[in-house]
Amino acid sequence: MNVLIRSAKIIDTNSAFHQKVRDILIENGKISQIGTSIKNPKDHKEIKIKNLHVSPGWFDSSVSFGEPGFEERETIANGLKTAAKSGFTAVALNPNTNPVIDSKSGVEFMINEGRDNAVNLYPIANLTQKAQGTDLAELYDMKHSGAIAFGDYNRPISNANLLKMGLLYAQNFNGLVLSFPQDASLTNHAALNEGIISTKIGLKGNPALAEEIQVARDIFLLEYTGGKLHIPTISTAGSVKLIAEAKKKGLDVSCSASAHHLFLTDDELADFNTNCKVIPPLRSKADVNALVKALNTGIIDMITSDHNPLDVELKKVELENATDGTIGLES
Repeated sequence: MNVLIRSAKIIDTNSAFHQKVRDILIENGKISQIGTSIKNPKDHKEIKIKNLHVSPGWFDSSVSFGEPGFEERETIANGLKTAAKSGFTAVALNPNTNPVIDSKSGVEFMINEGRDNAVNLYPIANLTQKAQGTDLAELYDMKHSGAIAFGDYNRPISNANLLKMGLLYAQNFNGLVLSFPQDASLTNHAALNEGIISTKIGLKGNPALAEEIQVARDIFLLEYTGGKLHIPTISTAGSVKLIAEAKKKGLDVSCSASAHHLFLTDDELADFNTNCKVIPPLRSKADVNALVKALNTGIIDMITSDHNPLDVELKKVELENATDGTIGLES
């Protein structure tokens, strides 16, 4: 590929050109020159677009493509094409499939399906067998087959001893454990955040406590066991505070927030918009502000799309009956 990009704002904190507008010459697929008013050496194709930005490829730490088992939602091949068009060069693929990814063969399937694409695919394997939260899956074998982390996506690990054992065992091969931040006994099977909006529309609410008590428990376990823990898609100011304190203690804990939790609030559900029914639920403006501040100060380690396409039939129902999830790679 040979192309000359004109007047692009470069976004790369590791580059001397960060936040500067420059021309970028690409020859044979590699950047050969960055500067101002670069001469086109061989009539290469030129790209000049208003408000153009260029950055290193993005990594999305939480995407769901449906395959295997739910190919009608999205296949791996189609999902990777969408990711490439959106500027991603790598994605971590969740194991919310059928069958789930709780074995060496499942991980190998994911990797094989992701080969020869512009976007690198990194499988997240299930922490527990069949994602049922009762017994650990074959973590060691899956790690050596290419799994980058272990978690049951949006199924909380309610058994504290099981998570403890997972954190201990994963240390044998430097494994990363994911724990979804929801205490299922406190969520009320609610359709939205517990607050003014849930009261106004007369539906049960999912309290911030349901997330924060799980985050606190998981941090206590990590402090006891050691190891590496990632808490995906946090949504409350209380979770931010707990994780900040854990990092100050030197615990190896990381976290993410979804893009929609950084921009949208539970006001979006005042008109029963099922497309905005996600888990964790969209929270209050105060929570959004706390997340944005935590991102800017490094408490939140990454933003994710939490891309999770669903069948139309799962969304065109009453709010309380709609399935949690929304698309995000193209937003």
